[in-house]
Amino acid sequence: MAFSLLMLTGKLTLKVARACGKYTLFIVQVVQTVYGKKINISKLFAQMDRLGLQSFPISILTGFFAGAVIALQTYATFKQFGSENMIGPVVALTMARELGPVLTGLMVAGRCSSGIAAEIGTMRITEQIDALETLCINNFQYLIVPRILAATVMLPFLTIFSMAFGVMGGYIVCIYIFSLNPVNYIDGIAEFLTVSDIISGLIKAACFGFIFSSVGSFKGYYTWGGAKGVGVATTQSVVVASIAILVSNYFLSTLLFEGF
Repeated sequence: MAFSLLMLTGKLTLKVARACGKYTLFIVQVVQTVYGKKINISKLFAQMDRLGLQSFPISILTGFFAGAVIALQTYATFKQFGSENMIGPVVALTMARELGPVLTGLMVAGRCSSGIAAEIGTMRITEQIDALETLCINNFQYLIVPRILAATVMLPFLTIFSMAFGVMGGYIVCIYIFSLNPVNYIDGIAEFLTVSDIISGLIKAACFGFIFSSVGSFKGYYTWGGAKGVGVATTQSVVVASIAILVSNYFLSTLLFEGF
């Protein structure tokens, strides 16, 4: 029994190590393509529209109701200590530092990472990628890099709107439901929220955009097994990207907000 468990652990460790090594080589090739090849601008803008602008409604809805829920949940506790004027800073700091980038990253990853994996995976199993190679077209330059750059650039912009609508959602709950003073809400945010908080949140968002787009591209590019393989790659891309975002969020928070 113990030997079987040890074998299973070893096999799982080797599988994870191979996957991590393969992903690392994939990222290295992406970086080499970015610095060594000309970026296809038309493809880049098309992906920015698809991954960014078309995800705008999701980001603002997520941010708005996240901010509203924060205000709703913190009001009862803060009221006991007479600190209702601190609800605004709590909503703003939470949205800027954590919930804005994290929730936007997770929502856009669920929408776009699966789409990237399915699209590229379908091209792989139908041999369209092989056909591009026979035409001497660099697949990374044509397919992978525009998606990764577009997600990395656009997610911070989506996060800005998520933060803003989150503060707006908290404002509406505090002012129109709990009848608090709007001046205290706004002044508290102006006092405690700093530019570094916003910039740190945007740095997180850029990292999350890179993570979900690269994971989706990686899973799609190495898809095998026909239609079933595309389904597996699509599911794995969302799961792996979501977990990677949550794990990396801890380390990014440690680096960006150390000493706060």
